[in-house]
Formats: sequence, C-alpha cells, structure tokens
Amino acid sequence: MRIPKAVTAAASLVLALALTSCKPAVLDPQGAVGVAQVSIMIDSLGIMLAIVVPTILAILVFAWWFRASNARARYRPGFVYSGQLELVVWGIPLLTIMLLGGVAFVGSHQLDPARPLESKTPPLDVQVVSLDWKWLFIYPEQHVASVNQLVVPAGTPVHFSLTSASVMNTFFVPQLGSMIYTMNGMADQLNLIADHEGVFRGLSGHYSGDGFSDMHFEVHAVAPAAFAAWVAAARAKGDPLDSAAYQSLAKQSVPKAPFTYRDVDPSLFQRIVTQREAPGPGPAPDQPNRDISPKTER
Repeated sequence: MRIPKAVTAAASLVLALALTSCKPAVLDPQGAVGVAQVSIMIDSLGIMLAIVVPTILAILVFAWWFRASNARARYRPGFVYSGQLELVVWGIPLLTIMLLGGVAFVGSHQLDPARPLESKTPPLDVQVVSLDWKWLFIYPEQHVASVNQLVVPAGTPVHFSLTSASVMNTFFVPQLGSMIYTMNGMADQLNLIADHEGVFRGLSGHYSGDGFSDMHFEVHAVAPAAFAAWVAAARAKGDPLDSAAYQSLAKQSVPKAPFTYRDVDPSLFQRIVTQREAPGPGPAPDQPNRDISPKTER
C-alpha cells in the first residue's frame, strides 16, 4: 500500500512539533563548562554553514540559469580547467577546515576535563563510582555518601574522581557539560560547576546491561547553607558505608529511590580503583534478577 505524500508530510510535521516539546538540555547550559561547549558547537555550525549555504544557493542558481529555456546560457562541453574556479573550489573548504580545526584545538585544551575551573571558591571533591545499575557518590571531606543523588552547592566548582566497579560506563549531566567514561581499575578526573540553583538530570550514556535504562540520577544544585544542612541530615541517618556494605551495594540492582550513608570508609574509593575491593559480581549464573529482567526465561 502506497502512502500518499500529503500523509507523509503531515506525519513529519507532527513529529517535528512533538520533538520541539523535548527539553533541549545540551542547549540549555547551567554552568561555565556547558556554556563553553554550546559556544563551540554554535561556532562550528556557523563555520560549516559558510560552505553549506553558498553550495545550496549555487545549486539553485545553476539549475535556474542552465534551464532548457534560457538561450543565454552557454554550453561549453570542452571546458576543462579554470584556475579561478579551482581556487574557489579548494580554497574555501581549506579555510573552513583550518577554522574548524582551530576551534576544536583551542576548545579541547580549554575544556580539558582534568583542568581546574577558575574560581575564588575552593572546589568540592566528589568521588563517583558507577555500579550495576546505579551511581555511588562519595564526599570524602564530608564523610557521607549517596546513591543516585548528587547534591552540590551552586557556584562552587566540583572536582570529580570517577571509576567503575563493573563494566565501562559514562557519566553525563547534559546541562553542566562534559560526558566522561568511567572504567574499572582507573580513575578519571572531571571538573564541573552549576552556576545557578536547580535540579539537573544526570544519566549513563553507555549501554551496560538490563538495568541500563534506569541508571540515572538527579543533580541538586543548592545554596551553600542548604548543602551544609543536607550533609548534616545525611550524617544523622542511614548505615555506614564500609567494605561489607559496599559489597552488598555492588550487586546488580536498581534502587527504588535515592538514599545516603552516614559515614564512609575514607580508603574505600582508592580500594575500588586499585581493585582491592572486588569488582561487581555481575549476574548470578542461571538465576536472573526478576526485578531487573522480568522477561528473562529461566
């Protein structure tokens, strides 16, 4: 059955309108890193349009000028070489590539994930561990930890040390910028900042198993006083995060809601990185987790 063109056009329009309702997280930066990345993206787009737009216009102009009814158009089948034309054809793309390369080179150095952010406020250290299928955030100076919830003071740079207790994964807060990989047996560095108070969505951008789709978290950027109050509340409740508690947490699961630990073994993150703490055990043989994989057959 052939679908009418009018129906196809209408469906495309409806789809485009539906997509406009999606929140443009990457294009709605809330931190200095995110703003810089959007600037690079827009600058790169503008440079590329310098070739794309004239090319499209030239196609339309050539099609109109060399139409069959235009007697003034000269047909020259013996045309072979033009130095001026070659200069335009090769010169403009070459300049465009040089400009794009310059933008990428400068931006990659300015936005080096490990490069500290300029600020009069000392950075907050947060250690991040990607697990199956949840995120563990350890605050070494505050001696607390949280699962699937990251609370930071707005206007304060945050220095992340990231690793994985299982398979490779990615840490990404689109509105703050810089997606970065987490890998077992090594620690990566990342510096971000939330300029304003708000709640931002964080997620995993790398498929890592059945529970991957639920592996997201919220970033709460709050006032410094509210952050101190949150730390005090975390210290007053919950269990301590020692080696035994960590091994239980490392088992494959998707938490129903975020929760905190009132105390953390100060050497835990380093033991995870150096693999003195055993990596996540993975799925039990022939015993699928029905909460994670309800459709898996025994």
